[in-house]
Amino acid sequence: MLLILLLIPLIVTFLIPFFRPRASTAISTASFIIPMIGILYYLSRFERFEIKLFDVSKPIGEFYIISDPISNAFGFAICIVSAMVALYSLPYMRHRFEEMLESKEITDELWEFRKYWFLYQLYTVSMLWLVYSGNLIMLYIFLELSLVASFMLIFKYGYGNRQWVGILYFVWTHIAGVLAIISFLMIAFQNQTAALHGIKTVGFLAWLLVFIGMVVKLPGLGPHIWLPWAHAEAPTPVSALLSPLTVGLAGYVLLRIYQIDPSFIITFRNPIVAYGIITSIYAGLSVVKQRDYKRLLAYSTVSQMGYMLIALCLGSAGLIALVVQYISHAFGKSILFMTAGAIIAIYHGLRSLDKMSGMHEYIPTIANAALIGFMTLSGIMTIGMFAEFYILVGLTEIYKFNLPVILAVVTVFIISGLYAFYTMRVIYYGRPFGYEKRKFSRLLDVPMFIIGFLSFAFVFPPLARILLSGLKLAFGGV
Repeated sequence: MLLILLLIPLIVTFLIPFFRPRASTAISTASFIIPMIGILYYLSRFERFEIKLFDVSKPIGEFYIISDPISNAFGFAICIVSAMVALYSLPYMRHRFEEMLESKEITDELWEFRKYWFLYQLYTVSMLWLVYSGNLIMLYIFLELSLVASFMLIFKYGYGNRQWVGILYFVWTHIAGVLAIISFLMIAFQNQTAALHGIKTVGFLAWLLVFIGMVVKLPGLGPHIWLPWAHAEAPTPVSALLSPLTVGLAGYVLLRIYQIDPSFIITFRNPIVAYGIITSIYAGLSVVKQRDYKRLLAYSTVSQMGYMLIALCLGSAGLIALVVQYISHAFGKSILFMTAGAIIAIYHGLRSLDKMSGMHEYIPTIANAALIGFMTLSGIMTIGMFAEFYILVGLTEIYKFNLPVILAVVTVFIISGLYAFYTMRVIYYGRPFGYEKRKFSRLLDVPMFIIGFLSFAFVFPPLARILLSGLKLAFGGV
C-alpha cells in the first residue's frame, strides 16, 4: 500500500504537463494529499517495515523503501507543504508569467505553466522518495533530482540575475552532492552494500565527507552565502519549498548515518554544538540587518538549521528534537515565504522593508498568517515548542547543568523570538505606509492557514501523541 501511495505523485509527474493550469493545480495537490493521509496512518501505527524493490550487485546492494516513524514524520511534512504550495502556485505563477510576458522573457504562458508543473512535481516527489530510500545510492539519486529540478525552476522563473544565482545555487549544492556520493561509495565499498540495513560501520573519512557536505547543504555558517541569494531571486513557490523542506533534508541524511554509527558525532560533539550555536546566533542577528523580506527569511533559515546541528549531538532526546524541528521549520517557514510572495503578487514586486509598514491595515489575513509562522519558528504554543523542549532535555542529559552551554542555547531561542517580533513590527504593525486594500485570490492565503492549523494541532492529542510516541520508539525512548 505504501508503495502505491508513493507512486501516485511520481506517476503524476509525467502526466501533469498535459493538463491546463487549473487542472494541474488540483492534480498536483491531490497527488500529495492522498499519500499524506496514508502516511499519517502509518505514522499512527508506530511500525517499521521495508518494501523491497530490486537487487543490484555488490557493493550497491538492495534497493528498498523504508517506513518507520522517522521517514513518515519527514514524509508527512513534505506532503502537506508540497500540496499547499501547489495550490498557492496557481495565482502566484500566473502573476509571475504576466510579468515575464510583459518583459518578453516568455511568449506562451500555457507552455511555461506546463514546464513549471513538471519541474515542480519532479522537485517535490524527489524529496518525498528521498526520505523513504533504504539505500544510500537510491537516496543520492533522489537528492540529485531534487537539486536539478530546483535549479531549473530558479534558472527559468526567478527574478533579477536569476541565471547567475541559479548557477551559484547549482555549484554550492553540488559541492554537497559530490561530497555525499564520495562518502556513500566509501561506505558501500567498506560494507559491501549501500543498503541501510546492511551497513555496520562508517569510516572516519566517509563520516567527515558526508558531514561537510550536509553542512554545505543545510547550510551552516560559512557555506551559508548561497542561500540568501537563492531565496531572494527564486520564484516564491520554490523558496517555500527550498527553505522549509530541501535544506533540512541534510539533517535527515546525517540522522540516518548517525543511527548506523554515531562515533563521529560523539567524538566531535562539543565543536559541532558550538558551531551550531554560533551559526544560529550569527544568522539570527543578521536577520535584523536585511532590507529584503525574502533575504530576511533566508537568514532565519540558516539560524534555524543551527538548531538541527545542535540537536544531532544530544542523544535520543536530541534526535527527537531534530525531527520535530524539521516539521516545525517546514510549517513555519513555508507560511512565511508564502506571505512574502503574496505581498509581491498583490503589490507588484513589493519586498523592500523600507517600503513596508503597517501592512496589517491592508492585508490582515496575510499579516495574521505571518504571525502564526513566526510563532511556529519561535516555539510559541505551536509544534516548535516541542523541538525546543527536547533540545533542552538533551542538553541536560549530555551536559548535565553546564550553565554556559545551556545559556548559549537559550540565547539562540531568545534571538529567534526577538527577530520574529522585530519583523512583525516593521512589516505589519508599524505606521501604515499609504497603500490601499486590494482583492486577491484566496489561494494566496488559505494554504497558509491550513498549515498554520497543523502547527497548532500538533501540540495536542492525537497528533502530538502519534508523532512523539513514534519518535520515542524509533530512538529508544527518552
